[in-house]
Amino acid sequence: MVFIESNITLLVAGAISRPLFDKYKISREKLAYIIDSTSAPICILIPLNAWGAVVISLLASSAIENPVEVFVGAIAFNFYALAAIGVAALVIWRDIDIGPMKAAQRRTENGLMLWPGATPMVDPAIIDAHEVASDRDKARFMLLPILVMVVGMPLGLYVTGDGDLRAGSGSTAVLWAVVAALTMAWVLVLAQGKYGVTELMQIFLRGAGGLLPVAVILLLALAMGDVASLLGTGIYIAQLVQDSLPIFMLLPLLFLVSAVIAFSIGTSWGTFAIMIPLAMQIALPLELSASLFLAAVLSGAVFGDHASPISDTTVVASMAAATDHIDHVRTQLPYALLNGGIALSGFLILGLVAL
Repeated sequence: MVFIESNITLLVAGAISRPLFDKYKISREKLAYIIDSTSAPICILIPLNAWGAVVISLLASSAIENPVEVFVGAIAFNFYALAAIGVAALVIWRDIDIGPMKAAQRRTENGLMLWPGATPMVDPAIIDAHEVASDRDKARFMLLPILVMVVGMPLGLYVTGDGDLRAGSGSTAVLWAVVAALTMAWVLVLAQGKYGVTELMQIFLRGAGGLLPVAVILLLALAMGDVASLLGTGIYIAQLVQDSLPIFMLLPLLFLVSAVIAFSIGTSWGTFAIMIPLAMQIALPLELSASLFLAAVLSGAVFGDHASPISDTTVVASMAAATDHIDHVRTQLPYALLNGGIALSGFLILGLVAL
C-alpha cells in the first residue's frame, strides 16, 4: 500500500513486520525477500510516484509525444514486476521455501534469528532496547508518523518541482518527509510525558549511530555504481547487442542487457537513464510499440537491481529486516532468478507474436 518510493516502502513495511516475524518464528530473510519483492516491483507499476516521474521524464526527453500513455501501456507487459509480486504472494500463501530460504526457516524455528557469525544490518542493541507495551502505548505513535511521512513525500516532490511532481527532487522530498515524521513522533511522545527531551535525544543518537554501517555500505555501493557509469559500462554493453539482431530477439535482449547493467552498477534508475533512450531509438524508426520496448527495459532493470548485492534497495531491505546482507542476497536470489526466467520467456513469446 506504500508505493510512493521504494526505500520508504522497505523501511515502513520492515519496521512494522519484523517484531511479528520474530514472534511467529518466520525468518528475517523471508521478511527481507517479501518487502524487497513488494517495493520496487510495486513502485514501477504505478505512474503517480517518484519512479513513474523518472520514467516519464526520460520518455519525454526521448522524443516520445505521449510518455504517460506509453508508460501506462507498458504496465501490463512489465513481466518481471508482475512475476515478482505474484511469486511473493504464492510464497506467502503456500509457505514455499526454496534453497537457502528453507535452511533459514528451519534455523528460525529452532530459535535462532540469525546464523552464527552473521552481522545484522542494524545494531541488535537498538532492536532489543524496547519496553513491554502498556496501555499508554497507543497505535497513533506508529500510525501518525508513518502517515505524515507517506503524505509528505508527494508534497515534497510538488514543492521542489514548483508544482510539477515529475520535476521534483526525490532525495529532498524523502529528507523532508522523514524529518516531518520524526518531528511528529517527538511531539506525540513529549505530549504523553513518558520521555523528556534529554531521553529522546539519547534514543535519537543511539539510533543514528546504529545506522552508520548502513550509510557506509550505501556510500560505497553508490560510489561503485558511479565508477561503473563513468567507465561507460552500461553504454558499452548496450552497444554490443544493438546492431544486427533478429527483430523477435530485441525484447528479450533488451531485458537481459538492462538486467546485466542494473546488476553491475547497482541501480535501476541509472539503468533507466541508459537504456530507455536506447530502446526508444530502436523502436521509433522501426515503428514498433514503444510500450513493449519500455516494458522490457523496466523489467530488466528491476530484475538486475533486485538481484544485485550493491543495490541500495537490497541493502535497505536487509536493514529493515535486521538481517545479514549477504544472507538476504543468497536467500532472495533463487526467487529472483525464477522471476527473471518467467519474464524472459514472456518477452521471447511477445517478440515472436507481436513484433
